[in-house]
Amino acid sequence: MPRRIILDCDPGHDDAMAILLAHGSPEVELVAITTVAGNQTLDKTSRNAQRVATVAGIRDVPVAAGCDRPLLRELVTAADVHGTSGLDGHQWEDPTVPLAPTHAVDLIVELAMAGDVTLVPVGPLTNLAMALRREPRLADRVQEVVLMGGSFTRGNRTPAAEFNILVDPEAAAIVFEAGWPLTMVGLDLTHQALATPEVVARIRGLGTPLARTVVDLLEFYGARTPAGLAGAPVHDPCAVARVVRPELVECLPAFVAVETHGRWTSGMTVVDFRAERPNAQVATRLDVDGFWDLMVGAIERIGGG
Repeated sequence: MPRRIILDCDPGHDDAMAILLAHGSPEVELVAITTVAGNQTLDKTSRNAQRVATVAGIRDVPVAAGCDRPLLRELVTAADVHGTSGLDGHQWEDPTVPLAPTHAVDLIVELAMAGDVTLVPVGPLTNLAMALRREPRLADRVQEVVLMGGSFTRGNRTPAAEFNILVDPEAAAIVFEAGWPLTMVGLDLTHQALATPEVVARIRGLGTPLARTVVDLLEFYGARTPAGLAGAPVHDPCAVARVVRPELVECLPAFVAVETHGRWTSGMTVVDFRAERPNAQVATRLDVDGFWDLMVGAIERIGGG
């Protein structure tokens, strides 16, 4: 049976890729797309989720907007990476997929409490923290949490912190301390998933409308590739890949704590691989060829939407 997943996201170019991978992989059933403020403000990330769902032909999956700000802090966005819309680089038509009338936190609680759901958050963890606060039994009902965020070496928004954790470290601390099965897919892994010119050419070669949309997005995103990398790292679909085909993402057990008070280290994920009582699996190595076969296959399977 396919694993049932809720994809909690803040689209975002790599979030768009995560949505496509989840929708185009028969190994999982995408039961909801929930949005949070992060890469852009909530109105923009929600509209972007609607846009991606529209072009991918995702019609029967609810798209629900969630928290519009971190638990305690002012919102930090990533317009420098994702543009003013949060998904620049493509000429979008008006989406036809509507937003669900329910709040994302309520939808997460409702679906997860029914059982047999894996949560895949690939943005700031505000929605998940709020869901835990609303329904503490969630930690015993969720099958697994596979998140994109953190790092056991260096950050990308600050020297210490990865963006998703930095935006709402208090929420991240709640999620890591909840006691549920949790896998952290951080920068050390996602910087192996590079959209090189060869990868972009491979997607272009599919020749479908959806493939052309993905190429538009990757070309915009790739122009903002961090120095020293051969292509733009597509962070978020790596978490989905871990659920779809776990063998593609190697992990080690570790204890992970989130720094919430440090003057220079706020948002840092402090990872101890020597801990006797680990609270997470931490991703370390990616089967790069297998990952791109999976991603390109999903885009091809979806086709024109």
